[in-house]
Amino acid sequence: MGLKDNLSHLAEEAKGKAQEAMGKATGDEGKQAEGEATQSSANFKQAGENLKDGDLKGAANDAKDALD
Repeated sequence: MGLKDNLSHLAEEAKGKAQEAMGKATGDEGKQAEGEATQSSANFKQAGENLKDGDLKGAANDAKDALD
């Protein structure tokens, strides 16, 4: 996975975590769900990049994280 892609996916995941935390703090279930969805999207993208790189273990871990 390219460094640029990796940083992009990590930034997207961090954004999702921030959205989820803000939703929890304010009681906004929609924002919390949006944050969880953003994190899942980032994890699926990371899994895809890992598959392209031949890292099956990393892909499996990212896919598992996306579904949690």
